[in-house]
Amino acid sequence: MPAELYIGMDAEKTVLSPYALRLRTGRAVRHRTGSVTEVVPTEPSGVSREARLASASRLSLSLIFVSAALYAAGVPWWLSVAASVAVVATRWYRQDRAARTASFEIPAGDGVHVLHTDEERAVLQRAVGVSRRIRRTWPALPGMIDPDLADRSLTGALDDLGALLVRRQELRRLRAELAGVRRQDVPADSPAVHALVAQRERADQLWRETGVRTNRILRSLDRTALAGEAFLREREIGETARQAELVLTGLADQHAAPGAGSGPELAERTAAVITAYRELAAR
Repeated sequence: MPAELYIGMDAEKTVLSPYALRLRTGRAVRHRTGSVTEVVPTEPSGVSREARLASASRLSLSLIFVSAALYAAGVPWWLSVAASVAVVATRWYRQDRAARTASFEIPAGDGVHVLHTDEERAVLQRAVGVSRRIRRTWPALPGMIDPDLADRSLTGALDDLGALLVRRQELRRLRAELAGVRRQDVPADSPAVHALVAQRERADQLWRETGVRTNRILRSLDRTALAGEAFLREREIGETARQAELVLTGLADQHAAPGAGSGPELAERTAAVITAYRELAAR
């Protein structure tokens, strides 16, 4: 079970890693929750190369005047020129990086899972979304769960799911290759055909087994999220009912029982109680 888990999803792959993720190109923002850090690519800036050149030229011109002023004040010319070059180069590098589509490097080391297939990436993305829902319920459950243990369990579940999905994408590729093998001109009793059929059956069996394990993790995450959210809703409903009881008790104490001519007054009071209850229920 990794102590830290980094998850990055760019346009071509999804990376799960116990090591910090780096970008080859583009930029990203990091959202850390417990031991999971999601690295979310930002949209390219869209600034063209011509626009970046124009911006660098304007900055260089300004720095020339600044360098001249510093030289007149006694600052060595090489120092101001070196600083100006560094500023322009840094500005160019940042603008060029921001203009490109984000792409993650694949860390070297054990425990790194890389998903390329759309189906497996979609499953992991859904699981990460459910894990966010689970974590949002924890602050409202003090004393009911151990936050550290729950965080480790949830991180471990995502890591296990990533490993299973890597196997499934490999099995998906292998099953497609086996299904594409043509055997029309080969005798049915050929040892090669028998071997091919055996490998297909083995691949199908592994496919089913990994599917069962994957669904087990997904169902567990769904049940955990739904249980926490249902408990929070139950608390909200109970609080709404309590507030409604206070309002009803206060309204009942403020007015005596209606007499023969108090029909309109009773109707108004009833409407006020219903309105107050609806407002509390809406909150």
